[in-house]
Amino acid sequence: MAADLLIGIDLGAGALKTSVIRIDGTLAGEASAPIATSAPYPGWSEQDPHDWWRAVCETVPRALAAAGARPQDVLGISFSAGAHTQVLEDTDGAVIRPAILWNDQRSGPETADLRRQWDARILEIGANRANPTWTLPQMLWLRRHEPQAFARVRRLYVAKDWLRSRLTGTWETDTIDAVGTLMADATTGGWSPELCAMIGWPLETLPPIVAPKTVVGTVTAEAARQTGLAEGTPVVCGTSDTAAETYGAGMTGEGLGVVKLATAATVSVLSRNPRPDFTVINYPHIMPDHWYVIAATNSCASAHKWLRDTFFKRGGEDGGAVFTEMDRLAAAVRPGAEGLFFHPYLNGERSPHWDPLLRADFVGIGFNHGPGHFVRALYEGIAYSLKDCLVALRAKGLDFSTARLTGGGAKSALWRQIVADVLDVKVELPAVAEASFGAALLAGVGVGAYADEADAARRVAIVSTATPDPERAALYARGHGLYCETQAALAPINHRIHAFVEDERANATARRDEVTHG
Repeated sequence: MAADLLIGIDLGAGALKTSVIRIDGTLAGEASAPIATSAPYPGWSEQDPHDWWRAVCETVPRALAAAGARPQDVLGISFSAGAHTQVLEDTDGAVIRPAILWNDQRSGPETADLRRQWDARILEIGANRANPTWTLPQMLWLRRHEPQAFARVRRLYVAKDWLRSRLTGTWETDTIDAVGTLMADATTGGWSPELCAMIGWPLETLPPIVAPKTVVGTVTAEAARQTGLAEGTPVVCGTSDTAAETYGAGMTGEGLGVVKLATAATVSVLSRNPRPDFTVINYPHIMPDHWYVIAATNSCASAHKWLRDTFFKRGGEDGGAVFTEMDRLAAAVRPGAEGLFFHPYLNGERSPHWDPLLRADFVGIGFNHGPGHFVRALYEGIAYSLKDCLVALRAKGLDFSTARLTGGGAKSALWRQIVADVLDVKVELPAVAEASFGAALLAGVGVGAYADEADAARRVAIVSTATPDPERAALYARGHGLYCETQAALAPINHRIHAFVEDERANATARRDEVTHG
């Protein structure tokens, strides 16, 4: 076999995937490993970075074996992972604490303080608004609640950069993930002393910033021993998972959007310029001189898995088979789920509400509703939330008539059709709809296997198309109105429920302390 393979490694919220692709863009082999998430307190979401590295060491040999490839057949490697998630090291290179994930909600009070003092200024410098999912408020939380850990930090890595450093021993991040920390100047592309000063963060702990396609090093002898890769294989910086996914789906020009049905769900569209606004997210894109603008909903495949594990899956059953049966049950239910609505706010919500206190619900339950209604209502509820996102983008003059679907949820033909009908746009499914595929293409750009970013993206193949049905689209337009009305009516009640839970938690803590201390 000629040396014509590329490897992309993506760290997702629940699993790490390694994909091996050929230069022509076809998939040669892949492997994945689960990653455990810890939630020691409500709203918290943490992972041990060492679990990520163990998953790399496990999946790389399996993916190469599935491809029938030798380590020396690999031209280059690159990475992607969720934005905002950070790894903190001390002077000895030891990881100080578990990584706070992008979907963690603990920094709500810190976010409120940042907004109260510098809301407009943060948006002006960073092109984005402070929210609990961003690194800036998370690190302010660290300073306030774990000051000893804060004082020990000598290096901050974004998640994919820490993983990549296990291969190369180098320390850097890319322009996209730098903006994703909300500690960088979106105009200059460098770290912002002003943003960092807002939380007292030392600039010297932040890495050099390079382009996503930059070759930053090669696989070291020790990393080769642990992973089975060939020593000296070039390693490309890489970028955030959404940037890799949108690029890997072929979003290289205006007029084409990408909808991601993963742990969270996003709607992305390409723009020549950032659109700083309190309701959307802005990032530089892999495509030179372009930005992509995102509106996002916090819970998608994570909500799907929650429904499966809570109500459908019995001990010992195969999870994939249960998902297939849930899909079959939902397909037997008429569009609209006979008046059953689902708001997917299992972990607060981002676009367009930006409210960490919103709670999920099923509304309109009747004796006529069975298991399939709840699955279909979940599919439709997440699609309605995606429509909220699209409405926010359209308000900024950004739109598309065709959307490429990525993420695990895109495997369901029923869910793809529901998305097409609710958004009223054509939906296309790429042959490989994964961030690891986009990362592999980026590796090819970095090592010169492709002429440029656009040339690499021409390898994207479309295998399925769903077009909106006018009758269903009209029904879902009415349904989305009801979805929005119930959301608005329940939002203040959600806030009171949050206060009720917090009061009871405080009372329980006081009772426990009273018993402990006599």
